[in-house]
Amino acid sequence: MAKHHLTRRQFIAAASAGPLASVASKSIPAYGNMTNKTKKLAILGGEPVRKNKSWPQWPYWDEKVVDSVVKTTKSRVWCRIQSRTGTVPTFEKKYADLIGAKYCVAVGSGTQALHTCVEALGIGPGDEIITSPYTDPGTIASILSARALPVLADLDTESYQLDPDDVERRITEYTKAIMPVHMMGQPCHMERFMQIAKKHNLKVIEDAAQGHLSEYQGKKLGTIGDLGCFSFQSSKTIACGEGGAIVGDDEELMDKCYTVQNHGTSRRGRTEVAGPKYRMNEFEAAALLGQWPGIVERFKRRNENAAYLTMRLKDVPGIRPQKWYEGTTSGSYYLYATSYLKEHFNGVPRDTFLKAVAAEGVSLSPYIKNGLHREPWVEHILKQPVYTKMFSARRLREYREQVPCPRCDQVCEEMAMIWASGPLLGTKEDMDDVADAIIKVYENRDKLARVS
Repeated sequence: MAKHHLTRRQFIAAASAGPLASVASKSIPAYGNMTNKTKKLAILGGEPVRKNKSWPQWPYWDEKVVDSVVKTTKSRVWCRIQSRTGTVPTFEKKYADLIGAKYCVAVGSGTQALHTCVEALGIGPGDEIITSPYTDPGTIASILSARALPVLADLDTESYQLDPDDVERRITEYTKAIMPVHMMGQPCHMERFMQIAKKHNLKVIEDAAQGHLSEYQGKKLGTIGDLGCFSFQSSKTIACGEGGAIVGDDEELMDKCYTVQNHGTSRRGRTEVAGPKYRMNEFEAAALLGQWPGIVERFKRRNENAAYLTMRLKDVPGIRPQKWYEGTTSGSYYLYATSYLKEHFNGVPRDTFLKAVAAEGVSLSPYIKNGLHREPWVEHILKQPVYTKMFSARRLREYREQVPCPRCDQVCEEMAMIWASGPLLGTKEDMDDVADAIIKVYENRDKLARVS
C-alpha cells in the first residue's frame, strides 16, 4: 500500500522543533575494517556514501488511518462530549492499557497536558516547579500559564537529562513539584527524582512528550511519577498532528485533570473550578486509533536500529551516543542523539563536521540552538506584577543569578542528532550508511581544515 509522503520542507514546518535530520543506507564491515581513509570526502569532490536514496517518511499513515478518519467524519460525532463511546474515550482506554496506567485523559497537545496537571495539583502564583532548560518551550509554558515560576536546573552532559543533584540544590520553600523531561524519548534518572520528591514532599509530573513506550525499571515512562504527559504532535513517534494525553493511577487526581481540561466542568456536569478548554477532538483520536496495529512494531524496530547504530559507532572517537541510566530497557527514539567532541576531530568546529557528513548523504542536526535559560522570557516574567507581588525581591534576584546552566550550553554546542521518528524505521543498510558516513569523515578528519 502506498504511503503519503510530506516533502522535507512541509515536515520541517509541521515538526516546528528544529531541522529534520535525514539519515543513511549501505552495508559495510565494522569500524575496525574500514578503508574510508583512502576515500575522498564528498564535500571535497569525492563520491558520497549515500545518494539517490529515500527514507521512511513521517508522520505515518495507511488506509486504516484514512478509513478511521472517514468513519468519524461520516458519524458526525466530532466532539468527545457527543458520545461516551466515541474515538476519544476509546483512545483513552486503549492508551492507558498500552502505557500500563489505570486512567488517561486526552487533550489537544502535550503543553496542554502539562498545564492541566499543574492546575489539577493546585500549583499557581507563588509556587515553583523545577524543570529542564533543554526542552521545547511548551514545558515552561505549562508552568507560566499557571503563573508559577519555572526553575531551570542544569543537565547531565552525557544523558542530556536533568541532573538530579542540581535539581535538589535548587529546591526552595516555594518548590511544589519536579517536572523531569525525558529528552530524545529516553528515560531520565527517575529513581533519583522519586527519592528527591519523597524526601522533600514534592509532586512529580513526567514530561514524556517524546517518550512513548520507553521503559525504565520495568515501568513505562509516564507511569512512574504522580502524573505523566505525552504529545502526539506530527513529529512524535505516535502522531496525529497535534494532541496530548495525561496518564495516572490516582482516580481522584485524574478526575481533577478531566475537570480542568473540560473548562472546569466535571464529569458530573457541574462547573467546579477554573479551567481552559483543552479537549482532544474526535478526528485526532481517529487518526491515532487507525495506526494502532503497527505502533508496537515500529517502536521495536526503532530500538533495534538504534542498538545497531550504537554498536557501529561505539569505537568512533569523538562521537558519543546518548547515555542511558541503569534500569533503562528501551527508548522511544524520537531522536537518536550523540555528542560531537571536536577535540577528536583535530578541533574542527561542529558546523564543519555536519557539512561534511551531509555531503555524504546523511544530515545530522544540532537540535536546540540554545537552552531556555538564554531566552528573553526570563526577564519578561521578572517584571510582571504577578511575580513581583508573589515573590520577594531577594528571591527574584536569586532566581536571576541562578539562571545560567553551563552544562546545558555544552550540550547545545556538542549535539549532533538524527530525527528518528521516520528514519529509524529504515533498514539495517540505512543504519550502515549513517555509520559509514560518520566514520568516513572521522578517518578523513585531517582533510576537514580544507572545508570552508
